[in-house]
Amino acid sequence: MDLNVQEMLFGFFGGLGIFLFGLKFMGEGLQEAAGDRLRSILDRFTTNPFMGVLAGIFITILIQSSSGTTALTVALVSAGFMTLRQAIGVIMGANIGTTVTAFIIGIDIGEYALPIIAVGTFLLYFFRNKQINAAGQIIFGFGALFLGLELMSAGMKPLRSLEEFRQLTLTMSNNALLGVTVGTVFTLIVQSSSATIGILQELFAQGAINLKAALPVLFGDNIGTTITAVLAAIGASISARRAALVHVLFNIIGTIIFMIILGLYTKFIGYLQSALDLNPEMTIAFAHGIFNVSNTIIQFPFIAVLAWLVTKIIPGEDVYVDVTTKHLNPAIIEQSPSIALGQAKEEIKRMGEYAGNAVSESIHFFNTKDSKHAKLVYQYEEAINNFDRKITDYLVEISTRSLTGIDSEEHNALLNTIRDIERVGDHAENIIELLEMRVDKKVKLSEEAIGELNEMFQLTLETFKLSLQSLEQNDVELAKEVLVKERSIDEMERKLRKAHINRLNEKVCTGDAGVFFVDIASNLERIGDHSVNIAQVVLGDTTA
Repeated sequence: MDLNVQEMLFGFFGGLGIFLFGLKFMGEGLQEAAGDRLRSILDRFTTNPFMGVLAGIFITILIQSSSGTTALTVALVSAGFMTLRQAIGVIMGANIGTTVTAFIIGIDIGEYALPIIAVGTFLLYFFRNKQINAAGQIIFGFGALFLGLELMSAGMKPLRSLEEFRQLTLTMSNNALLGVTVGTVFTLIVQSSSATIGILQELFAQGAINLKAALPVLFGDNIGTTITAVLAAIGASISARRAALVHVLFNIIGTIIFMIILGLYTKFIGYLQSALDLNPEMTIAFAHGIFNVSNTIIQFPFIAVLAWLVTKIIPGEDVYVDVTTKHLNPAIIEQSPSIALGQAKEEIKRMGEYAGNAVSESIHFFNTKDSKHAKLVYQYEEAINNFDRKITDYLVEISTRSLTGIDSEEHNALLNTIRDIERVGDHAENIIELLEMRVDKKVKLSEEAIGELNEMFQLTLETFKLSLQSLEQNDVELAKEVLVKERSIDEMERKLRKAHINRLNEKVCTGDAGVFFVDIASNLERIGDHSVNIAQVVLGDTTA
């Protein structure tokens, strides 16, 4: 290999690696400084598409990755925490937020990259305070980003003298579609539009590519960045796949619009460069920012149309698990803590129904191996955990008010009930994980074992539902019946273990199958125990 070519490749790819590391490290530092609030922000501040746009901008600036924001959005849609229309707003905002990186690159401070890294390293290694460490990580990543750019810039300088590259840029100037393709493919490979746009900024700064050829590549970079959302949506819910498709369509439609007015847009960016005396890097940053802001403004009124279109392209129905609480009104706490306790109890009832549904879906998955039942259990578990947090916070707020003796007892009883219902959801999830391993490892259970587990499943579900019914109606007789059924569950588990040992001895059952069998029975037995705890609240004994 020619030495100059080797130096060019080493400089470019080494610089690219340091740039990507710096970008990731800086994003992680920003997340650490913000705390574990990203998911909460998307969950709470996406009540309508406009708020979704603002949330998308904020989160993307925070984590320095539109792909990361979109992947997180797809996960929230898949879990039922966000509707498709809310997700579209977040995706639009993410595209705007990602332009900040290009503006940062536009600030010409590459020669200070090493001192910046030194400051970041000092804060990282000589302080034990988490916030100072997070600041050090941000500064170190910031410096690494510019160091990577400097190395890439040095590596790309020989490109100007390469006849093949000059010919490629000339062809791209005359064939805008080729430029879009180059930008798309390169970003698909690198999986970071920030990196590919940074490279484009450096090429433009060196005069290796003109504005007319650079803008289509910029549009292609925006299309290529959608690959992360597409990968995140593989195997996810229908709504999640639709959200990923929206991201793809949003950038393709924007590219088509700007390709139609490419000549006009090129002149406009050239005018801005001259009028504002922009350096080349900042010129590309402005082109990127204006493209994404304008694209959002153009398509925002058509969010409903985008939602309709992706629904037609990806047909089918998702079973949604409503994760929002409906009865927890903070104003009622101030007026009447007693009524607020009743509202909390209503929400606990919904939480209990979700836990029962999760157990029921785990039975269906056991018998059908249809993954839709497993996905539903995970959605129910997400919802149950959300309810757990919200109801607990609500009850804690109630506890700050003056409560009567009876209300205080009910308050404690409800807190205990929340704990037990949440654990039932955990056991349903445990069962699903066991069953998924059974499917993956192709473990076969005997017909006798399947029949025994089905019997225990049904008895456990009946017992849990009966405990919820006893709580709702405050029925002592129903609560006593729960205790009787739970003893039957314990007895059944003991019999199942003996039957399993007999099958092992007779070589009817394999060791692997036996492990799954015993673990599932154990989780069902624990659900029975939590059912008893709920019943004992009604019986006036919460010590168990």
